[in-house]
Amino acid sequence: MNKNIIFIAKRKTAMAYGSIKEGSGRIYINNKSFEGWPDKMGRLMIKEPLVLSGDIYKKYDIEVRVSGGGNMSRAQTIRAVIAKALSKKEKSLKKIFLEYDRTLLVDDKRQTEPQKPYRSAARALRQTSYR
Repeated sequence: MNKNIIFIAKRKTAMAYGSIKEGSGRIYINNKSFEGWPDKMGRLMIKEPLVLSGDIYKKYDIEVRVSGGGNMSRAQTIRAVIAKALSKKEKSLKKIFLEYDRTLLVDDKRQTEPQKPYRSAARALRQTSYR
């Protein structure tokens, strides 16, 4: 019996859900090929766990569904899902990923602080003049 395991990653307001199964090294993001990712910097960021794993990722097909956030936070959640999925299948990769970048396996749940009423930013106050 072949079970699909779902992996979840979060970064700011972006959420990614991924699954991994035996295959030929294909990566799909929102039912499109990984190479169609619009941002070149994001594409390089998504490739990091694939490069670190060597040829191990070519044994699996990974499907990722991502929503919310901007291009960079989406790319960070996708790379985290890919790294979590690969490290679950191949236990030897966990140490490699943690040494390279801890956020590959551990979610970064920091959020931007909301803007306060009657202010120009989350913390900035209006400048006052006393003379």
